[in-house]
Amino acid sequence: AEPVWNPDGHALSWRAVWAYSAKRAARDAKTLTLQENRAIAVVAGEKTARTPRFVKTSNGATTLDEASLARARRLVGLKGYVTNIPAHLMSASEVIASYHDLWHVEQSFRMSKTDLRARPMFHHARDAIEAHLTIVFAALAVARYLQDATGLSIKKIIHALRPLQQITVTIAGHEHHARDPLTDTAQGILDALDIQPD
Repeated sequence: AEPVWNPDGHALSWRAVWAYSAKRAARDAKTLTLQENRAIAVVAGEKTARTPRFVKTSNGATTLDEASLARARRLVGLKGYVTNIPAHLMSASEVIASYHDLWHVEQSFRMSKTDLRARPMFHHARDAIEAHLTIVFAALAVARYLQDATGLSIKKIIHALRPLQQITVTIAGHEHHARDPLTDTAQGILDALDIQPD
C-alpha cells in the first residue's frame, strides 16, 4: 500500500504534486513497450542480459512480472514532484513551474565552467578561492543580464563583441582614434543594452 499524506497528522511532511502530460504518456508508453518486449525476450530465452525490468526470477525460473507492468501502465504520463514547501507558500502549479526552471540553474553551472572558465582553480588559500568564486558569480550575473536583455547566448555575445577594438594614438600632440566598424549583431546588442558607442 502506498503511504497517504495527511496534512493534519503530518504537518511537517513532504508533499507530492502530480502532473499528467499527454506527450509524456506517449513517450512512457513507447518506453514501456520496449521494456516489455525486452523482458519477454529474456523470459523466452531469446536474449541473455542482466535481469531487465519486468522480469521476475523465482526458483531459477524467469517469468514476466505482469503486476509491475500493469502498475507501470497505470502511471503512464504521470510525473511526481516532491517538496517540503507547504501548500500555502507555494501552490502545486508553482512547484511544477519551479522544477521546470531548474534547467536555468544547470545552464548557469555549465556557463560558469565553460564560458566563464571558473575551473580549473589553482588557489589554495580560502581568501583567494572566495575571491575567485565571487568574480565568477559576478560575471555570471552580468552574463545572465546580457542574455535577458539581448535574447542571445553569452557565447554569441562574446563572439560578436570580442573582435571589436578601439584605439587612441597620440602623434605630435594630436589624438587619433580608430575602431573596428560595428557589425549588425554588435549594434543590436548595444541597442538592446541602450549603449551608444563613443
